[in-house]
Amino acid sequence: MSTKDFVEKDYYKVLGVPKDATEAEIKKAYRKLAREYHPDANKGDAKAEERFKEISEANDVLGDSKRRKEYDEARALFGNGGFRPGPGGGGGNFNFDLGDLFGGSQGQGGGGFGGGLGDVFGGLFNRGGAGTRTHARRGQDIESEVTLSFTEAVDGATVPLRMSSQAPCKACSGTGDKNGTPRVCPTCVGTGQVSRGTGGGFSLTDPCGDCKGRGLIAQDACEVCKGSGRATSARTMQVRIPAGVSDGQRIRLRGKGAPGEQGGPAGDLYVVVHVDAHPVFGRKGDNLTVTVPVTFPEAALGGEVKVPTLGGPPVTLKLPAGTPNGRTMRARGKGATRKDGTRGDLLVTIEVLVPGDLSDQAKASLESYREATAGPDPRAELFQAAKGA
Repeated sequence: MSTKDFVEKDYYKVLGVPKDATEAEIKKAYRKLAREYHPDANKGDAKAEERFKEISEANDVLGDSKRRKEYDEARALFGNGGFRPGPGGGGGNFNFDLGDLFGGSQGQGGGGFGGGLGDVFGGLFNRGGAGTRTHARRGQDIESEVTLSFTEAVDGATVPLRMSSQAPCKACSGTGDKNGTPRVCPTCVGTGQVSRGTGGGFSLTDPCGDCKGRGLIAQDACEVCKGSGRATSARTMQVRIPAGVSDGQRIRLRGKGAPGEQGGPAGDLYVVVHVDAHPVFGRKGDNLTVTVPVTFPEAALGGEVKVPTLGGPPVTLKLPAGTPNGRTMRARGKGATRKDGTRGDLLVTIEVLVPGDLSDQAKASLESYREATAGPDPRAELFQAAKGA
């Protein structure tokens, strides 16, 4: 119900009592009409149900002395769609559309009212301006975890995820009532919100504690969901993990979380990815890494060495003569997949192997090599620099 409806609706007429009726008279009239039009006594009668809502709405306002006073003041000020000026205001009623006033349209003088007086009076008179309309509620966000192999993380994968989340209870079709016939919450009159005063004649809205913001209360609580209308639901869904994810990365999948309520959107699914280590390859951003052992003659004389790639044929790298231990070479396009579909590089670290067990022939050859390459002490500069420091 809009603020305009609130001002124009005659709650005294709805209950059939005069404007000066006492609290006892209002309560008596409400009880009589509530018994007559209660949904339990009129099953399947939509008109009776609507009438019952109107009666409950009227009682919620007139049965509360503070809200009744606010209602009477609002009716006196804006009643019947016209503004009534006080003394000296020129007399008579200046009729205009209340929708312009409460909807926030521009006045003839061109001055805008921003959000309109409805933003103010909505909280003051109507507990949020929502009337008996139930509010759509967004589903909860869900977080899950998945463990991928190193190759799956690099290339991407579709994995099954079994998740448990809150969803509309199947036993009661989300109504919370065993028979599927919940009643309008008498506390918030179906709005799902209640107001609290902040002083100065204004109020703020909070979710109704009695109906938990749903606007409805079960007459006979569902045994499965205990009247909440929500129950734990388990489901398995196929989730696509994009290529190039890294260990510990958190992926957001919009609309894949818990279903919404009252037509609200579903929440989001957050997936935390764990990646198993690979026995050969490592990862640095979009690049893969691998350490390749070479013999001393290969490092000294140079040559060609074959290098494995992840999930593809090996590549051949040309090793320059005199390659030192620890040098990194690059095989372009053999790394991890990037977001744009291109691939990083494979970084190849050279590890020169030093034999631990030599034959007599090998030892003789190395002695000959040492004699042939004899020269200045390679550590002389090191010691000289150490003394200078």
